[in-house]
Amino acid sequence: MRRQSPEELALAREQARTLFTFNHTMPETEDYYKLMRRLFPTMGEGSRVSTPLSGVRFHNVRIGRGVVVMPGCLMMSAGGITIDDGAMIAANVQLISNNHDLYERHVITCKPVHIGRNAWIGAGATILPGVTVGDNAVVGAASVVTRDVAPDTIVAGNPARFIRRIEPQADCAVRNEADEAVQLGLDSCGD
Repeated sequence: MRRQSPEELALAREQARTLFTFNHTMPETEDYYKLMRRLFPTMGEGSRVSTPLSGVRFHNVRIGRGVVVMPGCLMMSAGGITIDDGAMIAANVQLISNNHDLYERHVITCKPVHIGRNAWIGAGATILPGVTVGDNAVVGAASVVTRDVAPDTIVAGNPARFIRRIEPQADCAVRNEADEAVQLGLDSCGD
């Protein structure tokens, strides 16, 4: 933080103003979507970030296609955050890719956070610096994730611990004709 260039400081100020405006704009309007794209210019098609949103350095966030980020997300993204296609980020999730040095508290230490394809991060969970959540993994609500999460697994708790594997479904989609419900298999569709 002590060595930020004038350009970095200007970008931080501009993003803070854009974030404020985004958080105070009527959802589902043209202005709302323009501001969302301004914060996340590389965001994939069909993705959505809900307000309120908080965080810093949104230019270090990469969001794939069909991603859903629910209200209350905190993105501390100095170290970089990648959210792959189809991931779901529930309400009040914290994605933390930066921390402070233990001895020089004004120094930021950074490690990227990576959320894999079709991963589901439960409400109020915290993902700490350097963590990768694998494809199709589920992080239970209010969990604190301090280590990588293997693909196709469920973790929960503080600190998050392995609960069980998620076995793939045999079919891409199973339709229950009685209630019109559709259940999609985890990455079994081949896309």
